[in-house]
Amino acid sequence: MANTRNNVLDLADGLHSAAIHLLRQVRVEDRVCGVGPAQLSALSVLVFGGSTSLKQLAAVEQVRPPTMVRIVRGLVEQRLARTGSNKDDRRKITIAATASGKSLLMQARERRVQALARALSAMTETEQEGLRAAVAVLKKVHVTPPAS
Repeated sequence: MANTRNNVLDLADGLHSAAIHLLRQVRVEDRVCGVGPAQLSALSVLVFGGSTSLKQLAAVEQVRPPTMVRIVRGLVEQRLARTGSNKDDRRKITIAATASGKSLLMQARERRVQALARALSAMTETEQEGLRAAVAVLKKVHVTPPAS
């Protein structure tokens, strides 16, 4: 039992390390767009998740609302996002990506995917097949937050 636990911990540690290194490598591609990582991450939530409240966006991005206010302000100033009144509660605002924001994000994503594709093309067919299988398995992994 302890050996199995150690094997799982070793696997988790290796996966964590590999994922971080891989993301750091492709994140270099984002410099071209001139938008910082925090803004791109928030924009990604808006593009793929739809409009949301500031509080919800802050929760998803795991930052405090005042931090998210600054991030959203930057996105709005760059015309990558827009704010509007919540139709149910006029005191609340909703935040949505603009067409320019969607376009910028999709271009950034395409650059990252192309960078990954270049790296993957150097691998053997067997290695690529192994990664395809691993991706299918990884899509099933869901980390639950610790109980508070």
